[in-house]
Amino acid sequence: MSVRETGASSVGKPPDQDEVTAEVCRTSDLQDGQMVEVEVGEQRVLLVRSEGEFSAVGNLCTHYGAPLSKGALWGSRVRCPWHGACFNVKTGDIEEYPGLDSLACHKVTVENNKVFVSISRKSLKQVKRVKPMGCRVAEVNHTVLLIGGGPASLLCAETLRQENYGGRIVMVSSEDLLPYDRTKLSKVLNVDWNSILLRQREFFQQHDIEVWTQKQVESVDTKQGSVTLSDGSVLHYDQLLIATGCRPRPISCPGADLRGVRVLQTAADALDIHQACQGRKAVIIGSSFIGMEVASYLQDKASSVAVVSSSEVPYQRTLGTEIGRATMKMLGEKKVEFYMCDGVAEIRGENGQVREVVLKSGIVLPADVVVVGIGVTPNTDFLQGGAVELDSRQAVIADKFMRTTVPSVFSAGDVTSFPLSLRGNQRVNIGHWQLAQAQGRIAALNMLNRQVQLNSIPFFWTVLLGKSLRYTGYGEGYTDIVLKGKVEEMKFLAFYIKDGEVVAAASLNHDPAVSQVAERMAAGKLITKAQAESEDLSWLTLP
Repeated sequence: MSVRETGASSVGKPPDQDEVTAEVCRTSDLQDGQMVEVEVGEQRVLLVRSEGEFSAVGNLCTHYGAPLSKGALWGSRVRCPWHGACFNVKTGDIEEYPGLDSLACHKVTVENNKVFVSISRKSLKQVKRVKPMGCRVAEVNHTVLLIGGGPASLLCAETLRQENYGGRIVMVSSEDLLPYDRTKLSKVLNVDWNSILLRQREFFQQHDIEVWTQKQVESVDTKQGSVTLSDGSVLHYDQLLIATGCRPRPISCPGADLRGVRVLQTAADALDIHQACQGRKAVIIGSSFIGMEVASYLQDKASSVAVVSSSEVPYQRTLGTEIGRATMKMLGEKKVEFYMCDGVAEIRGENGQVREVVLKSGIVLPADVVVVGIGVTPNTDFLQGGAVELDSRQAVIADKFMRTTVPSVFSAGDVTSFPLSLRGNQRVNIGHWQLAQAQGRIAALNMLNRQVQLNSIPFFWTVLLGKSLRYTGYGEGYTDIVLKGKVEEMKFLAFYIKDGEVVAAASLNHDPAVSQVAERMAAGKLITKAQAESEDLSWLTLP
């Protein structure tokens, strides 16, 4: 849409020297429930007409810069087409994750059926907006302790400060880095560590959030309200968040302790795998998301890449056979070899270093590096025998308020087993980056007695050879898949069906379909199998 800059914020009024104003459209150009990208002062702006009003916010998602005009609009909320973050189109505030920051919000005026958008000159280059945050108040004698240095702890800390909590906040992390974007590690193994930090050190200092790195919690005394660290020090708390995440499950076979057998958990692990595999023979054990992303990354860096898995195709339980077969073909064309319906019998070495992997089928694969991605185990050893109840997988049991069985203790992130509202409050354990952030926020609000329940719709993505596959919902136990498009051409939309209802959706090169499905689920709109099977998908277009 063409944009004409004017010197005044409204017709007949003197210009405001502190603003840049542009006439962006006529009122008839945009119907209710529609949005469009416009340009004001060389800044991309999302213009929305919703619930009878025009509003304008930044058009680039604060997570990774996706154009929100290509996303899904429902009422006063827009969902990012790439990774599912949601923003209020009237305030610009972030309402669902991933991402941390809100959008800039701009002034809209309507005169003589013309729509004008005004941007403050001070914010012309601003693409993100941090919500106002308080800091510690000296006379407040109260401590919130966050165990874990991931997204759940970070969102909990930020939400507390945004809600003007004035007590002490201490985040204890076993890692040596400040909180960072772990989703990058398996996609770009040699990523610059500074580029993935979620916040800089100055941010934590400014808002009085203490971050203790390279500290391990050994035990929790919920009666005394204290934790003991590995160095013997004791830290007291009034409220506690358990957000320790999970660790990779090690492989159990002869030779598992040889040099060259690696798991991917930290930024240091990622760089180590990257360096070790350059021009070398890599064998990856496991064909789920981590294993396949690592295989995709290494295909043009290692001299050979082999994937070993007990399943018939990659992602079999999650995405289904047809999609799994297509992704296997995609990587196979890059000379990644697959050994499916197989397993590792033994890892052999020479002088303590990996040399080959012997499969249960008898096949022997040459190997310099073995990357193990066969699942995870919750980091709850320090809670064993304590008052915080764990489930059969040793995940922390929490309710919809992220409260554990101990009133002053909360849990969030991958370590947590919680009731999923989308599936009738079925208790689940889901390791999604977006959910960890949402749970951290909910935990903080309920630490402040706000009584806010978790109602997030699970949303995640994976990347193979530069192509992003998106997924929303919770498809465990699905009985049928309805496929749209051509899987073999890597352009499709898949609906996962259980009891005649769509419980999840996945897509590749079909944006913003998954974000539209997520918004329907968030609004409580049932999607039937008949709708999914229909050749007419106009129901998917949001009102």
